[in-house]
Amino acid sequence: MLEQVFSYFTYDFVRNALIAGSLSAILGAVVGYFVVIRNIGFAAHALAHIGFTGATGAALFGLSPLQGMLIISTLSGVMMGATGNRLHRSELAVGMVLSVALGVGTLFLAMYKGFAGAATAILFGNIFGVSQGQIVQTVLLSALSLGALGIFSRRLLFASVQPDLAESRGMSLTFLSSAFMIILAISVTLASQVVGILLVFTLIIGPAGIAARICRGFWSSITTSIAIALISVWLGILSACMTNWPPSFWITGILFLFYIITELLCRFILRIER
Repeated sequence: MLEQVFSYFTYDFVRNALIAGSLSAILGAVVGYFVVIRNIGFAAHALAHIGFTGATGAALFGLSPLQGMLIISTLSGVMMGATGNRLHRSELAVGMVLSVALGVGTLFLAMYKGFAGAATAILFGNIFGVSQGQIVQTVLLSALSLGALGIFSRRLLFASVQPDLAESRGMSLTFLSSAFMIILAISVTLASQVVGILLVFTLIIGPAGIAARICRGFWSSITTSIAIALISVWLGILSACMTNWPPSFWITGILFLFYIITELLCRFILRIER
């Protein structure tokens, strides 16, 4: 059993998948924590589906779907960020833009005459098809995003928890929100390589949401979120190698199992305390 598992590491496509998946998982886990405490899960979900339009449009014109999604998601993130900390109260506007974007994306997909597998990869991910060039791109984008978060994470955390107090102290909530939404757009784009656009919400919100249930401190939540994301991605990729089932199924299934176990433990502890 172990020999079979270790034998998969000899394949380039498996190593590429683990590298790209790990980077996407780490970035998604860190960004997801701020998504949870800022209560903008719907915006994260919308960015992924708006990016679908960019991905299908790029594929239609013979460009990289990843780059198309990155451009559209980033532009949408900047516009969402311009609302500052009012984003979670703008669900109607975000929902309408999301609906139109999905409609346009569906049109592009219908007009696309290329290989059908490319369309499937956009929707459900194709982590085993990640190239060396995409890994380099993933490393650069992850490093830039994590570096930027490291610079203003303290201010972002303060503005997320106490927005009125932060604004009274001269912090620009619009700037912080826009900067974070750009990083979120990058995270969503990279995560789409792993689980696809339809399931990207799981990798962004899942680990952070589970960590928030069992941790109270900032660093403990971040560390736990990263650990859950990495375990899910690695086990999901290796399980896909062994069963020939889609990695996105395994990753989302493992995260759901983490969620069920966490909920049961929390309820059990709550009963004991009573």
